[in-house]
Amino acid sequence: MSGATPNRRLAAVAALETRLGYAFTDRALLERALTHASASQGARKLPDNERLEFLGDRVLGLIMAETLMMRDGEATAGSLSKRQAGLVSRQACARAARSAGLGDALRLQGGETRRGGRDHETILADACEAVIAAIYLEAGLEVAARVVLALWAPLLDEPVDQALADPKSALQEWAAANGHAAPIYTVVDRKGPDHEPVFTVVVTVGDDTPATGMGGSLQAAQKAAAHALLIRQRNPS
Repeated sequence: MSGATPNRRLAAVAALETRLGYAFTDRALLERALTHASASQGARKLPDNERLEFLGDRVLGLIMAETLMMRDGEATAGSLSKRQAGLVSRQACARAARSAGLGDALRLQGGETRRGGRDHETILADACEAVIAAIYLEAGLEVAARVVLALWAPLLDEPVDQALADPKSALQEWAAANGHAAPIYTVVDRKGPDHEPVFTVVVTVGDDTPATGMGGSLQAAQKAAAHALLIRQRNPS
């Protein structure tokens, strides 16, 4: 079911806890955080991490909001919001998950593992948020913040690129500044199972050639499309 031998996965879980700097007392809670929905497809019905991911997203957002306010006492609410959007994005969560070695510790259906699920951005990001929620539930906000800030330290120290942090807002601002109406986003495709959909979105601004983006959610696909159009505007052929 997991696509990895028990001993190998146990070692990966132990290595994950070492990198996190936190050892779980409630092993069932940790296992739930590491269980992708695909692992529950079949005879064994395992509690998956979707509800924990929902909570972890909110915990991460609070930690980042407080951290950004503490780091920059002069920033406006708008700039803080844009900076936070980049730090809690799917891409940022997946980067943090990879740095912690979370992929090898996941509990996935064998087929999902063969399709590269252990390095799939959406799966990693969701599991990362689920682990954050699990730490929060077991040890509280202070400990969760310590773990998060250690994982996110490289991202917090990177220079801000607004197009990467919040591409939809950046594209809307660019459109307004150039006399165009607001960008129009159109869903042109949706495929994949319900627990792992892939959306394809096209964004159009004025008479410019549309740009396309793909993502594991409608929002992620829209962001990818907006980012593609912004990059093209920066580097016209």
